[in-house]
Amino acid sequence: MMKKKLIKSDIRYQPLCEEDFEQLIILANTVHGDGYLNMTRLQTWYKKGLTQEPNAVNASYVAYHQNKLVGFRITYAVGHWQIDQWLTPSLWRVASDKVCYFKCNTVDQAYRGLGIGSQMLQLSITAAKKQGALAGVSHLWQQSPNNSAVSYFTRCGGELVKLHPDKWNEESKNGYDCILCGLDCHCEAAEMIIYFDPLF
Repeated sequence: MMKKKLIKSDIRYQPLCEEDFEQLIILANTVHGDGYLNMTRLQTWYKKGLTQEPNAVNASYVAYHQNKLVGFRITYAVGHWQIDQWLTPSLWRVASDKVCYFKCNTVDQAYRGLGIGSQMLQLSITAAKKQGALAGVSHLWQQSPNNSAVSYFTRCGGELVKLHPDKWNEESKNGYDCILCGLDCHCEAAEMIIYFDPLF
């Protein structure tokens, strides 16, 4: 197995940039299903993770093995995203304007088990704190194999806020081909939050 031959030091991490987009889209659609991500959508996601000068910070990261992109983490900066019906800020222990949004975490199947997802999350947390975040919220895919998404986020300090059935149904009707449900997705999302300060 490839991952047994690799060690953590073989993986290189760097902030997401436009040169990563082509490989990132391929990986995203391979893991999540056709139509999950395109160039226009990725450009929007990318910009939401950036803060401007004089304190320019990028909260999104990618992981490479040699020249192959094997993982990515998209994170929206505080103030760069909107709360919708799939979020419950009344249950958060910090103000919503101090919360970043962990949009997406994806690792190539052949490279799982090396801590890539956790490392990218920690890098994003460090960047998000510089952007003024006190916590980060996300929607985790309940139907991921062996519920691995929720398990991983929980190990990283995530706490369950609320479950949201049919979170991705509208997207599936607009071209997102869920790898489990096809074009009528009924997967459930777990709204989870990580507090960066243990006192919260």
